[in-house]
Amino acid sequence: MLIQRGGLKVVAGLGISGVSAVNFLVDSGYRVAVIDSREIPPGCDKIPQDIQKVFGCLDEELLLQADEIILSPGLAVDLPEIQHAIAQGIPVISEIQLLRRATEVPIVAITGSNAKSTVTTLIGLMAEAAGKKVAVGGNLGRPALDLLKDDPELIILELSSFQLETTSNLNADVAVVLNMSEDHLDRHGTMLNYHQAKHRIFQQVKKVVYNRDDALTRPLIPDAIPIQSFGLNAPDMNEYGILRDTDGTIWLARGRERLLCSNQMYIQGMHNMANALACLALGEAIGLPLEEMLNTLRTFKGLEHRCQYVTTKGNVRYYNDSKGTNVGATVAAVEGLGQALAAGGEGKVALILGGVGKGQDFTVLRSAIQQFVKVVVLIGEDASQISQAIAGTTKVVFAKTLEEAVQICHEMTVMNDVVLLSPACASFDMFKNYGDRGHQFVKYVEALSE
Repeated sequence: MLIQRGGLKVVAGLGISGVSAVNFLVDSGYRVAVIDSREIPPGCDKIPQDIQKVFGCLDEELLLQADEIILSPGLAVDLPEIQHAIAQGIPVISEIQLLRRATEVPIVAITGSNAKSTVTTLIGLMAEAAGKKVAVGGNLGRPALDLLKDDPELIILELSSFQLETTSNLNADVAVVLNMSEDHLDRHGTMLNYHQAKHRIFQQVKKVVYNRDDALTRPLIPDAIPIQSFGLNAPDMNEYGILRDTDGTIWLARGRERLLCSNQMYIQGMHNMANALACLALGEAIGLPLEEMLNTLRTFKGLEHRCQYVTTKGNVRYYNDSKGTNVGATVAAVEGLGQALAAGGEGKVALILGGVGKGQDFTVLRSAIQQFVKVVVLIGEDASQISQAIAGTTKVVFAKTLEEAVQICHEMTVMNDVVLLSPACASFDMFKNYGDRGHQFVKYVEALSE
């Protein structure tokens, strides 16, 4: 069925989400044009060849002909060409907005500075185990619009601040901001702008989950909207948290009810306890059976590059947290593993940090490093800046390459220590992406002698 309402839809920026938006709009019968500042943008061979295309610049003339502009998340709203279009009254939206218009299928919406992918994947597995026809994607894996091809009964979306800043009234069945720490300030400018972008996820939400350990995750919403919290402390009735036995054993709990002992889970560290609790709260909000959720927690082994256990060499464990691209993620990883080591009574963390800092405040790392880290090995473009920020907390060593950093950690650790790659930085100064950085880390670790 052709819609052809006469208005031109201009997709600005290709890549994965842009290609998905172009094809969705063409298949829906709209007149579509696409622009990209790159001469040969990724995905240009995956869209219809008979639509209007302008590559090599953001063509203002074409933008101003648009009935609506669908902005890919890689392009900032404050680009002059986009701002000029907005000034002329042309709406600028995201592919997430198109998804919301296209379906009334319930949506679970997940954002946060860290752990989005773990929680999104885990709640998807819980829904699948409960027999739901579920589609999972967004900022993670498949583009949001492609999920409609599955004819799902439930959609679970990981959403970035870039996607959310051009999304209005998402109307999610349940939404969560998992945590808030400095990230993408090179794009958003201030923490306030970043916070406001993240909290757009709550527009017209039906139920809310928030992190009671992080006040910035709780939205201002009407009293009539159901709200439930999770946190790493003893929970009130009907909330999720942890209970500790006198011997130090940690339990996931709902109120006073012990649900699952943490040692029955593959994923370890207090940050992963928080992820599990968030999933339990989200699952309850959409009516997933508790036993299916707990069974999923017992079998989930975590995601690649996200505090992923690599191997043990000489009684030292190695963890790949290459996805830790901001200070909040690294603090969570260091504290999560450090607290587990402390509970066992011995062992410290050797931490590999560094890369492109994205304008972050690295002094936020000081407390966790001072408490749990025996040595920091610095690599990458902003190594000197990080060194100044953490000066006096622990021993600091510089390495020219990641391979050298791994070797230094190998030499400076002893039985029961942990080596953690959690750079708190972007990777593109030395690597193709965080995945490339993580794979190289694993290669260098596996090459170590015992």
